[in-house]
Amino acid sequence: MKVVKTELLINVTPQETRVALLENGVLQEIHLERPDTKGIVGNIYMGKVVRILPGMQAAFIDIGMERTGFLHASDILPMPDPGEVIDLNAPEADICQWLHDGQMVMVQAIKDPLGSKGARLTRHLSIASRYLVHMPDLDHVAVSLRLEDEQERQRLHTLVTDELNQQAHYIIRTVAHGAPKQALQQDLAFLQKLWDKVQERSKGVKQPTCIYQDLALVERAFRDMVNVDIEAVHIDCEYTYQSLQQFIQDFLSGHEHKVKHYQADQPLFELYGVEEALAQAIERRVPLKSGGYLVIDQTEAMTTIDVNSGSFVSGSNLAETVLKTNLEAAQAIARQLRLRHLGGIIILDFIDMASEEHRRLVMSELDNHLANDHAFTNVLPMSALGLVEMTRKRTHDSLVKQLCEPCIHCDGKGHVKTKMTVAYEILRDLQREVNTYPQAQGFVLLMNPDLVEWMMEEASSALSELEEQIKRPIQLKATIGYEREQYDIMLL
Repeated sequence: MKVVKTELLINVTPQETRVALLENGVLQEIHLERPDTKGIVGNIYMGKVVRILPGMQAAFIDIGMERTGFLHASDILPMPDPGEVIDLNAPEADICQWLHDGQMVMVQAIKDPLGSKGARLTRHLSIASRYLVHMPDLDHVAVSLRLEDEQERQRLHTLVTDELNQQAHYIIRTVAHGAPKQALQQDLAFLQKLWDKVQERSKGVKQPTCIYQDLALVERAFRDMVNVDIEAVHIDCEYTYQSLQQFIQDFLSGHEHKVKHYQADQPLFELYGVEEALAQAIERRVPLKSGGYLVIDQTEAMTTIDVNSGSFVSGSNLAETVLKTNLEAAQAIARQLRLRHLGGIIILDFIDMASEEHRRLVMSELDNHLANDHAFTNVLPMSALGLVEMTRKRTHDSLVKQLCEPCIHCDGKGHVKTKMTVAYEILRDLQREVNTYPQAQGFVLLMNPDLVEWMMEEASSALSELEEQIKRPIQLKATIGYEREQYDIMLL
């Protein structure tokens, strides 16, 4: 059996946090978080009732933000039994029986503020871990309806209720399909400690305040990805390193020795080849080692992946060449699904194979590599045309949607990197130049005029921090004719 060396790399800058999962040195997953795009969904607040609207069966709650949040009666009443519908016309459904002006209540944001509207709130709290959701109001243990395998549903329910002795307050998530007892036990312990801390913070609170924030990317990644098989976690930020160590001591003790503070001069992601792999991950064409290639196209309805033999010629006949290309493609497809966060309906177009045995081998190869995927997948048999229909649980926007935006020059038919993405790439490149040319008196960045304007408005603090860090001036120069992703760095 092949040994898989798994490592987690965490790159932290003031502009963004990126987490990369490597298996045997090859990038398999990338996750990123930027402060400007982080919402409040999942946060728990101690809020104050400021106004009740009996006619709307709703209330406005001050949660310490600019706008008050909106709480409807349906999000206050006790949770119904499965299949039961809440009757908002029943006497006990009157919101005035549950709330009064000035009352402090614990609520959770389920929708971010939008425009002039405040956040949508609920009193039915939930805190998720990798396999479970803790819901204090739930009087039984439930299994996600999206997990359709009845035998697996029963196995998981028995594990939690009988073997782990939990009779209420938990929902078993779809992603728990196939999860062992040890993983569920670890999740239970994590959620119980977390809920205890939320309750402790809520005591004695007299002013609207946030008492629980959904975990930041670094903590979420550690919770979801770090298991007994992972070898090391490398972090290039001392503050994040110390913060994660405290998080581990509080909730996931026993993994402290795996976390290491990376302090070398060469950027962490550059050392491990992540930057190069990330650049390739937004390209439409994916080369295979044999000379073949994949073509990946994302549309609103589905994603299609086409396998092409390219220049690859091997073996004594065409059938053998096709088989080898498809086997390599099956492995590459499984990796690209994870790396690019592709979800929903996916169509795989393998090169046509006449042999039933060859088709079986390719499908077996695909299934073997999809087994490492954290997202739930459902793969249908290969059709007579060599097409494979599958679905993959959509957990994030695709990598292309996160890093790129529709190109105005091609009427949305292609993509260019966002100004934010290009700006941060330039700043990372500049940091490398600082190490390469320590004698430089300063730096001039030549770039697209629109990008200069954006950086002056949106990234001025990051530029100031970098200037202070390198103790040399940085000048931005708008250059006519430069496209958004085109730039040069000059020395002063």
